[in-house]
Amino acid sequence: MVEQDTIRLLRECDAGVKMGVSSIEDVLEKAQNDDLKRLLREYRTEHEKLEDEIRALLEQYQDEGKDPAMMAKGMSWVKTNVKLTMENSDETIADLITDGCNMGIKSLTKYLNQYKAADETSKDLVKRLIKLEEELERDLRQYL
Repeated sequence: MVEQDTIRLLRECDAGVKMGVSSIEDVLEKAQNDDLKRLLREYRTEHEKLEDEIRALLEQYQDEGKDPAMMAKGMSWVKTNVKLTMENSDETIADLITDGCNMGIKSLTKYLNQYKAADETSKDLVKRLIKLEEELERDLRQYL
């Protein structure tokens, strides 16, 4: 049970962190404020570091991980591009990424509760990703 829950939790975390990196990349070059660009780059790097840790843990279990659902990724891309076409502003970018952070926090917390038997290393990694999402959301408030 521990191994199954661990793998399932890591898969969901893998999909979530990939979605976060992708979302940041979708808006990064459209940001106008240099400080916002720097902030987004820093958080992308932090997400990528966690992605590497998740991948390493999944490899220990000989698992390939999980990509974000195509429907979720596609809808996110459409929402981002429609909103930025209507109003390409740093406020819109901050709003989009904040929404993504909130969705990520909610999903990761749900999976953390669902896969209670997962090992502590994996749970700690998910908690770190949740904390990173909370920090990004907080740091973006000045651009809303």
